[in-house]
Order: sequence, then C-alpha cells, then structure tokens
Amino acid sequence: MPTKVCILTTVHPPFDTRIFHKQAKTLVEAGYDVTLIAQHDRDEVVDGVKIIALPKLKNRFARILGLTWYAFWLALKQKADVYHFHDPELLPIGVLLKLFARAKVIYDVHEDYPKQILFKRWINPLFRKVVAASWGRLELKESKMLDAIVVVSEIIASRFPPYKTVVIKNYPDLRLFLHESLDYRERPAHVVYVGGLTKMRGVYQMVQAIGQLPERLEAKLLLAGRFEPSSLQDSLSNVSGWERTEYLGYLNRAEVVRLLTTARVGLVPLLPEPKHFSGVPVKLFEYMAAGVPVVCADYPHWRDIITQAKCGLMVNPLDPQEMSEAIQWILVHPDEAAEMSLSGRRAVQKYYSWSTEGRKLLKLYAKLGE
Repeated sequence: MPTKVCILTTVHPPFDTRIFHKQAKTLVEAGYDVTLIAQHDRDEVVDGVKIIALPKLKNRFARILGLTWYAFWLALKQKADVYHFHDPELLPIGVLLKLFARAKVIYDVHEDYPKQILFKRWINPLFRKVVAASWGRLELKESKMLDAIVVVSEIIASRFPPYKTVVIKNYPDLRLFLHESLDYRERPAHVVYVGGLTKMRGVYQMVQAIGQLPERLEAKLLLAGRFEPSSLQDSLSNVSGWERTEYLGYLNRAEVVRLLTTARVGLVPLLPEPKHFSGVPVKLFEYMAAGVPVVCADYPHWRDIITQAKCGLMVNPLDPQEMSEAIQWILVHPDEAAEMSLSGRRAVQKYYSWSTEGRKLLKLYAKLGE
C-alpha cells in the first residue's frame, strides 16, 4: 500500500473544499501521509495535512510558465508514492513525475476544459476552436500515460479511457451539518448565495431579483464569497436591489454552515456556459444538506436532482423576474417550503454524501498500491 501522497495545485487555494476538506483529509484519516503543494502564505500543518507554500501569483502566464515548474521541483523532493494533481496546466508535470519519480500519478479533472476554452475571453475567438480541439487531443494523449484519471461527472468521464477513469463527485461532507439548525419556520427571510461572485454566476440577476420582491416580505439577500473582479461590487451598488443586499465577504467552512442553517432560500442561478452543463455545483447539495429550499437554473441534469428530491424550484437564470417569483413563492408558502427543506436533507443523506465518494477515493488508492 502506498503511504506517502503529494497533492498539487497551482490554481486552487490551499483550503479548496474538494482538494483539502474532502480528498486530503479523507486520505489522512485513512492513514496516508499527505502533503499539499499550493499557493499559500506559509508552510504549515493543518488537520494532519502538510502544506508547502507556493508564492501567490495573479498573472496567468507567470503562473503557468514559472510556478508550474517550481511546483514540479518541490514535488520531486517529496519522493511520494502517489502524486495527485488538480489543474490542466500541470498535465505535462504529471507526465514528468511519472517518468522521473517512478510513482503513481493521478489527474483530477474538475471541468470539461475543451468546452471551456471555446468561451475563454483571453483567447482570440478566431483560434478558440483550434485551441480547444488541440487541447482535447493533448489531454487525452498525456492522460493515457498516467495511472488514473479522477473526474467529477459521468459527462466528463466519457472523454477518457473507462479502464482508468473514476467518477468521484463533489458531494458535501454531511458531518459538517450534524449540529442542530434553526427550525425552518423560525428562520428569517434570508436568501443566500455562497461561492464565487461573478457575472456568469448570476450575481446581477440575484440582486435584481431581490429588488423585485414586495417590501412586506422583509427579505434580504446575503452574498458570501469573493467578487471576481473586485470592481464588480462597485458596479452592483447601482443596481436596484443592492440596498436589500448584504455582502458578507469570504467565509470559512464553519461560517458557511452556520449561514446556511439559518437561511430560507438558497440560490444557484449560474448562467448558461459549458462547465455548468457538465457538472452540478456543490453548493446545491450543501443547501440541501442544511435544509435550505433552492431556486436554481433549469438545466436538464440539475432538473433530475431537484425533481427527484422535491427540494426547490427551477427558473430561467437570465430572468430576474422569474427568479423573484420563485423566491416569493417559497417565502409565502412556509409549510410547503418546510417540506422541501426536509425532503432535500433526506435526498442528500441517501444519495449525495461525500462518505460514498470518499470510499471510491480510498478504493482507487488501494488499487494503485496493489
């Protein structure tokens, strides 16, 4: 059984929910010696995970051209049994680790990257199709040289060889939600969104929707996360509904859970783009785990979950009026909303728990050690 694991990311923060709180901590709990190389302000050990800090770089090209190779050098020094990397720009490094470290190497694919490239604004539109196709071929070719590919959805899995691909979904760790939450009918009329605050995640539509609610409902929109870019916050201050919006800033995991367990409505209004069609955001399942009825974008693979769980309403994410009407319906139908709250919790406990996905991860590692 391999015992020493080195996890690498040059893109994600060190305490990324999937990378740190789920995968790294699951491996530590199972007895693995885990090191995480990521952009951070210092080396430290947190929850048994040894973090080796990379310098923080905001420039994309400096990160790809410089930080990637520094991460490779640090990774080689770990002499790990398994290297598990999480960013597409680290794919060449993964191949080199396979060749020089003579260890097992796992590529963790979070998104359908060829589809994403088609919408990257920093790539000239004339070249996006060529770049996307070229990356797709390169990703497939180089990933075949590795020992395993981990993906977040069956849609993404279909792009890779089935004999070495494992689907490990981004379901919530229900242990975070075991404490008692405020009874649903006693919760204030708080409508929440947790995550990156960007145009493509529907931040304008959320603010506009809260502004269209009747004042008698005394509803408030609570936003938790970081604005990308930071100037977006200033532009939102001119949008009708901002006066009924409270920005909470970035919250840690415990603070997110406390927020959700006192909320009446959770929003997932991600706008149409490729990555939203190939996966389901973890915030949807976290809302359900906290007993928060959801108002979310009406995409086919999301609709199946909401319909089966009976835990919320689907809307056109581009239509603030439709979103507002859905929020209002939940707020003025407390009995039906309370049933949505209970139904969502039951569904997460039965179908969408990290405990099941964590066992898949440990099974993969055990197989690599045979």
